[in-house]
Amino acid sequence: MSAAVEIIASFLAGLGRAQFFLLSVLGGVPAALARPRLVIQQLYMVGALSLIIIVISGSFIGMVLALQGYRTLVRFGAEDSLGVLVTLSIIRELGPVVTALLFAGRAGSALAAEIGLMKATDQLSAMEMMATDPVKRVIAPRFVAGVIAVPLLTAIFCVMAIGIAGGHAIGVELLGVDAGSYWSQIRASTEAADIRQMLIKAGVFGFTVSWIAVYQGYHAAPTSEGVSRATTGTVVVSSLAILALDFILTAFMFR
Repeated sequence: MSAAVEIIASFLAGLGRAQFFLLSVLGGVPAALARPRLVIQQLYMVGALSLIIIVISGSFIGMVLALQGYRTLVRFGAEDSLGVLVTLSIIRELGPVVTALLFAGRAGSALAAEIGLMKATDQLSAMEMMATDPVKRVIAPRFVAGVIAVPLLTAIFCVMAIGIAGGHAIGVELLGVDAGSYWSQIRASTEAADIRQMLIKAGVFGFTVSWIAVYQGYHAAPTSEGVSRATTGTVVVSSLAILALDFILTAFMFR
């Protein structure tokens, strides 16, 4: 019983520290926005360099959805609805979730490792000695870049038809679904609310993953083992948080 209490107490204490750290990061956001060069540089690092994996993953997910969906729909003579199945699955669910998971694995872990190494090599301490707040100079720009990057990457994954085009390549070109029906069903079934809910999910996921990544890196032990634990912790905690938040947001959006 005491062990369970200690685990719960440790979790709550860590959550409290993370919340206080988030307040300090949010306090440094105006200073980061006053230096847009830093934010743009981090946007390139966490956003543009993640673009290739997002495009490739979106295309293959669209193809897999088309193959699996066609096998099911053809049994009921509803293969013309393949476009609706692919589009709504990607926009409502797979797009935001998969993009956030890929971002956590690629960019989130890199952020945690970079900040952890800066701490291990006393770069953050050197900034403090020079009267430079490392939260405003290092942490806040990376946090802002992550919050901005995830919705943009999700939009590319979904709205820019990467996954939908992959489904079109399989459904129309390979399986013989009528192209007119494919696109007309998409236009008739996709609503502005679907796009809005997708962006809300993406924004929440981006905020959460960026928060976890900078927190893990900033509080990593200044050793090689501490940096590796922070990197692993970022991916694990972010993945669990994304899936839990996806359930909560979906329950509220489609209640």
